[in-house]
Amino acid sequence: MGRDPLDIRVQKALQHPDFISRELCSRSLHEFIQEFWSEYTSEAFIDNWHIEKVFCPELEKLAIEVSQALPSTYDLIINVPPGTTKTATVSVFFPIWCWLKWPWMRFITASYSAALSLESAEYSRDLIRSERFKRLFPEFDIKQDKDAKSNFKIIKEGPVGIWRPYGSRYSTSVGGTLTGFHGHIKIVDDPLDPQRAMSDVEIPKANNWMTNTLSTRSVDKRTSRTILIQQRLHEKDPTGDALAKRADMVRHICLPGEIRSKDEKGRNKLTPPELAKYYKDDLLDPVRMPWEVMKKMERVLGQYGYAGQVLQSPTPPAGGMFKVAKIQFIDPSHEYLKPHMIRSKIRYWDKAGTEREKPKKGQAATAGVLMYLIDTGGFGLRFLIMDVKRGWWSSEERESVIRKTAEADGRDVLVFHEQEPGSGGKESAEQTTRRLVGFAAGADRPTGDKIYRADPFSVSVNNGDVLLLRAEWNEEYVEELRHFPFSSTRDQVDASSGAYTKLVGPREAGVW
Repeated sequence: MGRDPLDIRVQKALQHPDFISRELCSRSLHEFIQEFWSEYTSEAFIDNWHIEKVFCPELEKLAIEVSQALPSTYDLIINVPPGTTKTATVSVFFPIWCWLKWPWMRFITASYSAALSLESAEYSRDLIRSERFKRLFPEFDIKQDKDAKSNFKIIKEGPVGIWRPYGSRYSTSVGGTLTGFHGHIKIVDDPLDPQRAMSDVEIPKANNWMTNTLSTRSVDKRTSRTILIQQRLHEKDPTGDALAKRADMVRHICLPGEIRSKDEKGRNKLTPPELAKYYKDDLLDPVRMPWEVMKKMERVLGQYGYAGQVLQSPTPPAGGMFKVAKIQFIDPSHEYLKPHMIRSKIRYWDKAGTEREKPKKGQAATAGVLMYLIDTGGFGLRFLIMDVKRGWWSSEERESVIRKTAEADGRDVLVFHEQEPGSGGKESAEQTTRRLVGFAAGADRPTGDKIYRADPFSVSVNNGDVLLLRAEWNEEYVEELRHFPFSSTRDQVDASSGAYTKLVGPREAGVW
């Protein structure tokens, strides 16, 4: 009479302490991540409900259906803020966990850059080679003659000591070649670069690649699945494109970083809405992303960036972007102008080259904004706009004004000027820099349109952190902000945005 399989497993567990860990890892992706986290990074694993209750169950369910060759009824889309362990879970640990159960599975993985995609693949490959993994799963290895970061294969030892080739992982960038490669599961982790997400070129390129290239690279079109995990960056990004064209074929999970925003953008985007019960203090992850971190992210990312990357609601800014009633006016005698409170000074120029005595409505002008970063001590940082120079000058006259203004400002003021695209813009920028010899000056090549660039600055205005020195230029300046982005001119806003960015640093997405 044969022995009970349960008795056999108990006996193995008593004889081999690692047997329990091996069993738990094979059964649960969440357990696997915790077991091998230290092989991935020296940073401590910070768990949160979205990893255990959303990421892992959704990925496990999809993989099981693929393993059973069930007809594909949906692709999985997960929208989540940066810094939530999404890449580690989906792009590093998940393929390996699948191989433990179904070593034949083939994966295609992609990100907006080849470097990021290859980095995740390298983490996976290094984990398989780690001593701990080899101790728990000695039957697995990487095929020696198929061992590139961009394309490696898994081998598994058979019952008679024969190593057989099984699954594979091919990594590329969004827009990259996939000729000759097919996957049972295709993973796209952040298909757009946050710094280029407003580009009229990058978004259609990513959507076209996912629709017309990646979709054709299935081992079996009836059963293969695609996983897209990303922070929202634009209404028409790959998530928006998929939901607009084939919402009935998508399982959509949307986890805003917080659900307390005044306009309820975050709460309205939470999908499915019953997940709200897991939010603590209206936060997705109160340990890694508490309210003080949220406020910092809003300041750095701006209204639009915060709405997209954190709230998963990338709605373009509309009129009333600047709440000008929040601006405080001060006099030259104000205590904020005491030398010990001024951290840094920047004059930023938005250049135009049109000479007109009576400019037409909407005619681009040259504008130079002088902005101070003020440390108020217990009341935090403030941004003081000290002066605005604006005019419709010829190129030669403009360069003379920029030089004379630098001389009047003093050598403790950093001078930046915007470099327009193309060879003409480069030559003009080089000329301006040469004319500013003796001053700390340089050209700046901002990304995105004027609305995108103004977004972080608008957050500080709306929080009451922007001050204006009383002067005759105030009214014209405030009116441009009041009606932006529908104001007839935008040069003062653009120069202010440039100065602000230089004072606080560029907006970034990433781990916070």
